[in-house]
Amino acid sequence: MEDPLSLQSIVVASPEQVSCALGDESAILGLKSEVYYGLNPVGASVWNLLQQPRRVDELRDAILAEYEVEAERCERDLFALLEKMREERLIVVRKSSAE
Repeated sequence: MEDPLSLQSIVVASPEQVSCALGDESAILGLKSEVYYGLNPVGASVWNLLQQPRRVDELRDAILAEYEVEAERCERDLFALLEKMREERLIVVRKSSAE
């Protein structure tokens, strides 16, 4: 069983995908599943950040700085997006060294 995501989890885009920007949105192709995924502008911002390993709290802080959104909603929506990306094997989740 996979470890639950936490604010200190480190996440990064999986090497088993290809993606491209489509205006302010993004499209991702999962190479193993051969399924395309579309991301809205906020999801695309997260995806761009995921090209390098990042802690979840860093992602949250970047979204809060870029968009007008309540911190609680931002965190909840970010966790939901990351969990979906993990289910689809679009990201890799690692424990931080502090966990």
